[in-house]
Amino acid sequence: MTAITTPARAVVLVSGGMDSAVTLALARERGLVCHALGVDYGQRHGSELAAARRVAAALGAVEHKLVRVDLRSIGGSALTADIAVPEPGGAGIPVTYVPARNTIMLSIALGWAEVLGAREIHCGVNAVDYSGYPDCRPAFIAAFEALANVATKAGVEGAPMAIHAPLMRLGKADIVREGLRLGVDFALTVSCYQADDDGRACGHCDACELRADGFRTAGVADPTRYR
Repeated sequence: MTAITTPARAVVLVSGGMDSAVTLALARERGLVCHALGVDYGQRHGSELAAARRVAAALGAVEHKLVRVDLRSIGGSALTADIAVPEPGGAGIPVTYVPARNTIMLSIALGWAEVLGAREIHCGVNAVDYSGYPDCRPAFIAAFEALANVATKAGVEGAPMAIHAPLMRLGKADIVREGLRLGVDFALTVSCYQADDDGRACGHCDACELRADGFRTAGVADPTRYR
């Protein structure tokens, strides 16, 4: 009798932006059963959360869960407080950095993965074309994976968790090319730090400039809707 192999499960953080969409598509390409996780952390607009639902459905996630965490209550970022989104080009880590955001999101993903019996968590963090956030670097992902495997029942009982960041060393143009190869519809995604309620981008924040440069460098028409 031939044994029936059950496809492995993964939790994929899906923000609604282009990077997490490509990350989900890559996980699906590997044949993983993907559970998409979005986090409403009190960000400036809800259009990226709507985009996350669209992306999860379009790219074949078996479910999409939205968890709410109120980071507006601690503020400290232009994305969670009444602080102006800066123009690109400033020195240092920009005020669009959200304190502890990726740590919190990965922690929620870790808990859900353990409940599901998933052994992989996938996220779209990137250390090439990004805004300099400390929680988007390889050292952070490696440290969180080490934490995950001493902090969970699964980890200490010999079922280790792997944290995958497949876009870590790709530039935005390479991410665009990978997405097109995988059939990602980038028109479904929202990247702008201050998109309006309809998901239309401002066209001049750091996220918009990085996204536009990725399409331009890849030689691909930009499907972004701008205000």
